[in-house]
Amino acid sequence: MFSKINELRKSKIFKHFVSQPLAVGALIVITILFLGAMFAPLIAPQDPYAMDKLSLGDSLLPPIWMEGGKAPFILGTDVQGRDIFSTILYGSRTSFIVGISVVTFSGIFGGAIGLFAGYFGGIFDSIVMRSADTVLSFSKTLIAMLLLGIFRHSSILLVILAIVISDWVQYARTIRGEVLSVKEEEYVLASKAIGGTHLRTIFKHVLPNAVSPLLVVGAVDFGIAVMLEATLSFLGVGVPVTQPSLGMLISQGRNYLYAGKWWLIVFPGLTLMAIVFSLNLISDWLRDEIDPKVSNI
Repeated sequence: MFSKINELRKSKIFKHFVSQPLAVGALIVITILFLGAMFAPLIAPQDPYAMDKLSLGDSLLPPIWMEGGKAPFILGTDVQGRDIFSTILYGSRTSFIVGISVVTFSGIFGGAIGLFAGYFGGIFDSIVMRSADTVLSFSKTLIAMLLLGIFRHSSILLVILAIVISDWVQYARTIRGEVLSVKEEEYVLASKAIGGTHLRTIFKHVLPNAVSPLLVVGAVDFGIAVMLEATLSFLGVGVPVTQPSLGMLISQGRNYLYAGKWWLIVFPGLTLMAIVFSLNLISDWLRDEIDPKVSNI
C-alpha cells in the first residue's frame, strides 16, 4: 500500500495537481464538505428533522458570536428552532447524493448510447442524435419541473430521475465525437482485421481511448446537478419538505431576509456556492490535464 502511495506521489499527474493551488484548495474544500455531509449524524449538534426535539423557544436565534446567540447553535437557528449548522450538514448530504447519482446514471446511460452510436453509425446513430437534439432544445429545469409535476408525491429518487432524463445527452454527444475519431485509428482497424469481435474492439480499444473527456463532463455536471436540485427545491418542486435541501433552506430563509435574519440564507448559500465553485475549479484542472492545449488558448 505504501509503495503505491509513493508511486502516486512521484507520478506526473500528482506533480501537476500539487502545482495548482486553486485545484488543491478546491479538493480540500470539497473533501471537508463531503465528509461533513456523510458524517452529519455524528457531527451535527442536533437532528433538525426530529420534530419532537425542537423548541420554539430557540426560534430565530442569531449566530453564537452575536448578541442573543447561544450554544450549541453555532450559526443560529431558523423559525422552527432548527440549528442552521445541522441543517446545512444534512442538506449538503442531499446535494452530494443527487450529484453523485446523476453523474453516475447519466454517464453510464448516455456514455453507452453515445459509444455504440458513434461506433456503429447508421440509423441508430441518427435516431440517437435526433433524440439528443430534441432534448437539448428544452431547458433542463423545465424538463425536470414537468416530470416532477406529473407525480403528486416527490422524492429524492424522482428528482434524480428527472435530472437524468435531460442530462444524458451531453455524455452521449461527447463520447460519440471521440469514438468517431478513435475508430479510424490504425489499432482499431487492425483489431477488426484480425477478426476481433465488435464488443472486444469497443471495450478494449475504443472505450479506453475515448472515455477521458467524460471525466471533465462529469466534474462540471456534478456542480450543475447540485445547482439544479437546489433550484427545484427552492421552487418547491424538488425533494419533499421532510428531506433536507440547501435550496429549500435558501427558499425558507428569503422570507426573513428583510427582517434582518440574514443567517438563514447566507450560510446555506455560501455552502452551495462552495460546492459548485470547488467542483468547477477541479473540472478546469481536469480539462487542462486531459487536453493541455486548452490551457494555451
